[in-house]
Amino acid sequence: MIRNILALLAFFSFVPAASAQAVFEDAVAAFGSKNFSEAITIAEEFASQDDPRAMAMLGAMYQKGLGTGLNPQAAKTWFLKAAEKGHPGAQLSYAMMLLDPTLGDAEPEIAAQWLERAAQGGNGRAQYNLGLVYAGTYGNEPDFKRAAEWFEKAANQGDVDAQYNLGLLHLEGKGREKDSRMAAQWLSKAAVKGMPEAALEYGVLVLRGEGVQSNAEIGLKWLRYAADHGHPVAQNRLARIYAAGLGVTADPVEAAVWNILASLGGRPDATLDDLMAKLSTDQRKTADARAKAFVAKSIPAVE
Repeated sequence: MIRNILALLAFFSFVPAASAQAVFEDAVAAFGSKNFSEAITIAEEFASQDDPRAMAMLGAMYQKGLGTGLNPQAAKTWFLKAAEKGHPGAQLSYAMMLLDPTLGDAEPEIAAQWLERAAQGGNGRAQYNLGLVYAGTYGNEPDFKRAAEWFEKAANQGDVDAQYNLGLLHLEGKGREKDSRMAAQWLSKAAVKGMPEAALEYGVLVLRGEGVQSNAEIGLKWLRYAADHGHPVAQNRLARIYAAGLGVTADPVEAAVWNILASLGGRPDATLDDLMAKLSTDQRKTADARAKAFVAKSIPAVE
C-alpha cells in the first residue's frame, strides 16, 4: 500500500502553473498522510477552478476508492477532464480505463489517441501501453512496426515490460528485423531486473548460443531462476534437461520434481510422465515430497 501511495503522490506532481501551488500541496500532504476526506475536500475546491492536478487526484481517488466508494465512472470523468487539460498521468489513466474489459468493451482506437499524447510527452508507461495497443493486444488490427517503435522508446527509459516485449519482437522478426543478438540484449536487460519470463527466454538463447555466446552454466542459471519463481515452462525445460543430462549430470528425481511442478502449473509433458513411471518407489516419494514443499520465490518489484 505504501508503494501505491508514493506512486500516486508522484502522479499528482504534474504542475501546469505556479498559482496556488502551496495551497494545493495541502491536498497532496493530506493524501500522503491518508487523510483522504480532507484531500477530497481540497481537491474538489481546486477542481472547481479547473486545476488538472485536482481533477487527476479526484480521478485516482474514485478509481481506488480512497475516501469514497469505488466509482469507475466518476474516475473516468475526472481523468478525462484532467487529460483534456494536458495532464500526462491522467491521459494515461483515462486511456487504461478505456482498455479495461471489466469496465465495458475496450476502445483501443480512442485509448491510443490519449496514450500517444502522454507518450509524446515522454511518459514511459504510456509508451509501453501504446506499444501494446499497436501489437493488437486488445483485439484491434496489429501494427508491429509501430508497436516496436513505442516499445523501444519505453525500453530506453528502462521499462522492463517494454524491454521484454521488444526482445520478443526481435526474436520473432515482427516489426523489426529478426535479430537474435538484439533480442538477447533486450531480454537480458529485463532478466537482470528480475522478470521470470525474460529470464526463461534469455536462458534458452544462452543455452543455444543464439545472439550470445553459448554457456550451459549461465543458461541453466537463468532457467533455474525462472523455475524458482514459478514459471511452468522453465520448470518443464529444467525437467527435460535433468532427465536427459544436457549440460548437467542426469538426475531422474530432480527431473521428476520439476515435471510435477510444471504439470501443476499447466505444462504437462507425457514424455516426462513416462520417465517418471520408471522411478523407484523411494525416488517417487522423494520427488513428491520435494514438489509439495516447493514455494515459488516472490518476483522482485521493479522501480
